[in-house]
Amino acid sequence: MGSQGGLGPPGNGGPGEGESGETRKLQEGRAARGKRRKGKGKGKAGAGQGGRGSGAEGKTQPPQAKEAAGLGAEAGERAGLRKVGEGGGSVEDGARRIVRGDEGSAGARKEAKGRYDGKKEEWRVRTGQREDARPARAQGRGCQAWGRLAGTGAAMAAAAEEEAGAREPAGRPAAGPALLRLPEELLLLICSYLDMQALGRLAQVCRWLRRFTNCDLLWRRIARASLNSGFTRLGTDLMASVPVKERVKVSQNWRLGRCREGILLKWKCRDGKIGIHKIHSTFTVKYSAHEQEVNCVDCKGGIIVSGSRDRTAKVWPLASGRLGQCLHTIQTEDRVWSIAISPLHSSFVTGTACCGHFSPLRIWDLNSGQLMTHLGGDFPPGAGVLDVMYESPSTLLSCGYDTYVRYWDLRASVRKCVMEWEEPHDSTLYCLQTDGNHLLATGSSYYGVVRLWDRRQRACLHAFPLTSTPLSSPVYCLRFTTRHLYAALSYNLHGLDFQTP
Repeated sequence: MGSQGGLGPPGNGGPGEGESGETRKLQEGRAARGKRRKGKGKGKAGAGQGGRGSGAEGKTQPPQAKEAAGLGAEAGERAGLRKVGEGGGSVEDGARRIVRGDEGSAGARKEAKGRYDGKKEEWRVRTGQREDARPARAQGRGCQAWGRLAGTGAAMAAAAEEEAGAREPAGRPAAGPALLRLPEELLLLICSYLDMQALGRLAQVCRWLRRFTNCDLLWRRIARASLNSGFTRLGTDLMASVPVKERVKVSQNWRLGRCREGILLKWKCRDGKIGIHKIHSTFTVKYSAHEQEVNCVDCKGGIIVSGSRDRTAKVWPLASGRLGQCLHTIQTEDRVWSIAISPLHSSFVTGTACCGHFSPLRIWDLNSGQLMTHLGGDFPPGAGVLDVMYESPSTLLSCGYDTYVRYWDLRASVRKCVMEWEEPHDSTLYCLQTDGNHLLATGSSYYGVVRLWDRRQRACLHAFPLTSTPLSSPVYCLRFTTRHLYAALSYNLHGLDFQTP
């Protein structure tokens, strides 16, 4: 009976059944624990898949959900095992507690997952709102910025262009035509063959070439061939402080006759006196020099030479202790209309009325007052010289009643001039002035006409009448700079501005 009970089928009563039932319960507990472990592994795998899914969406699983799931599972397992180990109940009760702990951990996981899903949805809604709002704000800011740019677009463009034009590069461009990579000495040699128009076009290629073509060396050759550019016939620069290119620009106004006229001073005084004035001061000296009108005065090297209608020329020192003391009185036999001191300060020339002497041009020694030589021999009687000037120690210019401008070279001949220009309207020429190179200006006796000549040509370039018929006056004196011309008439001083016509 005992053996049969021990070998009976499961579920029958008896001692054997008790043992086999207890064993079966233990096996079921182990199986439940195995299922629980498998479920836990599956839960972790699910959580990993969920993490990957969230990662695909660009989000990560919050760590609070993982912690809640793990804590729930561990608490259930510890509670079941503790009850079984303590022996306070059957194995079946322990297994039930383990199963309930497993179910509790699953519930905790579901609750944690719900909280996570809710937070995820809330976060997604918030980020979605921000993402939807960002383009609108960006678009608003863009429209506002575009409105500001549109309102000041012209001013900004003008400022940028001005800044770009004023800013000069430190060196030549790294890339560009082969011309820019040539050495500067070779590039200077090539550009020296270009004329003014070609240099102007080359300056428009780039900023570096514009700066390069502003070099004075390139414009010096052009300036020496221009009118009144500040260079003498020998190449001496009389206006070194002014850029050569700017002088060439102004010289085009002289060539084309573009200027602006104005009256600078007015006067009326004929008293036969010489006045000495100090610039920017009240210092003035006046003393009686001649018995009649003083027609001409020249001053160089501390010496004053004057000529008068009283047929004398006088030499005066300009030293402060000897003011008013006459050094020499020279009898010229004719009324003295013009006078000029040599650049070497060793002699002076007088131009007379050509009535008492056959030659109106005579050269005198400045130290002794003796006659050195006379110029020309074919002057008709009365062909007086109204103006004379030295251009160099050996060359001088003269003009007068015979309506000619004559150029004398003392090295070639003192009897005949080397070149002459005739006044086109057969008017007396009262005065002349030259830039020492190509430009020549003359003043006529009627209507205050000022004429500009190019000494390389025979014909006059331009004429400027400064007076009208009721106020007709000769031009008694002419002076000019590279920008202005000044003409003295009988009652006022006229100015012609060639820089800003």
